[in-house]
Amino acid sequence: MKLIRLLGFILLLFVFAGCGPTAHIEKAGNINLSKYRTFAWAQRDRRDVRVDMAEQRIKDAVNAELVRTQGWREVRRNPDVILSYDVLVERGKRVQSEPVYSWGGFRTFYNPYSRRFFRVYYPQQFIGYDNYTVPIKEATITISMIDTRTDQVIWQGWATDEIDSRRMTAREAERIVKAIFRKWETIRR
Repeated sequence: MKLIRLLGFILLLFVFAGCGPTAHIEKAGNINLSKYRTFAWAQRDRRDVRVDMAEQRIKDAVNAELVRTQGWREVRRNPDVILSYDVLVERGKRVQSEPVYSWGGFRTFYNPYSRRFFRVYYPQQFIGYDNYTVPIKEATITISMIDTRTDQVIWQGWATDEIDSRRMTAREAERIVKAIFRKWETIRR
């Protein structure tokens, strides 16, 4: 019984581990990311007021990851890299499945020999799955690093995840950014 519970717990961990956003990264071939230590953000066009809250959420998430996990620091003058980001929110579809079972219940029969009625229970039977599509919204965040000396893109990471509304929350932005930087750790080794 303990083995079954342990296997169930391990399976549950794998299911939840696969639920996060999938990140992708690209790095310029001859670049050593360990030589970079400081960063600054690229300036945006200030005429678009709608980006202020979303911009701050994404910047805070990226700053936290670079400072906490990489040891970098944000500077105002002479940074090693300039950071830029893009956000794309679009409609998508997700296929959802639900199991379908036959009707289970009792059926009444008459026994002419004993002149009595009796009931037989028929359990539900698994028939298959009912598949249908559900409309969703997906957000893709792309983060780019540009070397300030050469003006070349040295690193780019992006991830897509399902979001709950048209505007991305701080928690959703943080989850996507963390997925990108978890992938970055795999190339630094």
